[in-house]
Amino acid sequence: MESFEPKKLALLRIWQILKEYSDADHPLTQEDIARHLEKDYGIVIERKAIGRNISLLKEAGIEIESQRSGSYLEYRDFEDPELHLLIDGILSSRYITARHSRDLIERICAQSNRYFKSSVKYIHSLNDWSKTDNQDLFYNIELIDSAIESGCQIHYDYNKYGPDKKLHRSSEQYVSPYLMLLHNQRYYLMAYSEYWGNIVFHRLDHITNMTLTEKKAVPVRSVKGFENGISYKDLSTAMPYMYTDKPERIEFIADAGILDHIIDWFGTDITIVQGAAPDKIRVTVKASPNAMHHWATQYIDHVEVISPAALRDRIRDSLAAALKKYAQNP
Repeated sequence: MESFEPKKLALLRIWQILKEYSDADHPLTQEDIARHLEKDYGIVIERKAIGRNISLLKEAGIEIESQRSGSYLEYRDFEDPELHLLIDGILSSRYITARHSRDLIERICAQSNRYFKSSVKYIHSLNDWSKTDNQDLFYNIELIDSAIESGCQIHYDYNKYGPDKKLHRSSEQYVSPYLMLLHNQRYYLMAYSEYWGNIVFHRLDHITNMTLTEKKAVPVRSVKGFENGISYKDLSTAMPYMYTDKPERIEFIADAGILDHIIDWFGTDITIVQGAAPDKIRVTVKASPNAMHHWATQYIDHVEVISPAALRDRIRDSLAAALKKYAQNP
């Protein structure tokens, strides 16, 4: 084959070949490297030149292991299990579209070699995962970063799903953005909303038609309850469903068997004591009553809210209304 790249590029190409084709289980001999150089790049050089180039790469700090069986790239920026972890995170992220997920996974796979990519078989089942159709996510993240940096407001449509399973505009928002956070597999924007006159947590995958404005953002320290800025405790009290009503001290009795679930939802900044029975625990959290109402209903077979009394009454009334519905024939 006639060379279509100059031989001086051999050093770079040998490094790329080792990245693409080698690992501890697949070392490459100098003959293997020569074959790839000619086939992939049209570069023909002697075996001794390949050996010299490998030595130069080692001198440059590239961690290449050479044995009788051949040479391979010993160190990469990411280990394969770490790449699997990143890919699993993308697959389980409902706020990333299937198209963007596929593109991100392809680029993550490029951090390893071809043998890793062949092991990532679930990339082909992306469409089976629950994914948003909103294509604006990454553009929105870029705009939000710019707005936070420049201290200006953003304008967008906030959407909710309709019976047709598509997003429809629910409100038009001018907000002062403060930060973005991931909670319970959902990506939220924390901002001050002029529409509501309060802090909101808006799902990023529900935002469309975002633009930067020339209006100055409302400083977070001027918002009631955030005079000292934003702390993790401020955010954790909105959990587990990112409500923005005033947090309260809430006590509940729970089955000891769901302690893992409790910590998954509320974190470790909670108080846990032994309950009256061996299989019961008494838990105290500081959280949104609205969020706690929904959470306690979700775990109704395992949780009983003790205080505050107003929240306990709300849950009781909801259960009574639900019982009335289910007592009737549909």
